[in-house]
Amino acid sequence: MTTREWLIGLPLAALLTACDQSQSADKPPAKPPPASTDAVAKTTKTNMPIQKITKTDAEWRKLLTPEQHRIARQKGTERAFTGQYWNNHEDGVYRCVACDLELFSSKTKFESGTGWPSFYEPLAKDNVGVEEDNTLFMRRTEVHCARCDSHLGHVFEDGPKPTGLRYCINSAVLKFEKAK
Repeated sequence: MTTREWLIGLPLAALLTACDQSQSADKPPAKPPPASTDAVAKTTKTNMPIQKITKTDAEWRKLLTPEQHRIARQKGTERAFTGQYWNNHEDGVYRCVACDLELFSSKTKFESGTGWPSFYEPLAKDNVGVEEDNTLFMRRTEVHCARCDSHLGHVFEDGPKPTGLRYCINSAVLKFEKAK
């Protein structure tokens, strides 16, 4: 099977993601910042230690819906424009669905046109981790929850000022807490 034949067999959302997120050949992809090797990270918001959460796959399956598990624990992706929060415009905080860690503020959410919730920075820098992702014939930077290692999405260097970043996050791994 050729690469072209394989790509033709991909779901439309994966093809759109691949096309939308591919980087130009003349600009090499950015290297992700070094990941913390400490078992405990500190949030920049509260400077309190984040205790790592480790569970078995069976425990995660009991806690999460099948869709949440597929995305958070198996590094899946929801289809564009289908997630609960891609078009949410309310004020509040987006938390990790698996461990409740605060991840993103609605103040940094913006319309990226990709069909996924997009943010230009996390609520607290150390609440999300990053690592290189070379799947689907692309070089991307994966974003995960610093507490439970749930896959959240990817970060790209085509976002708005002030950071120039676009954290493209799956709605299924978020829960929204409306501002009071």
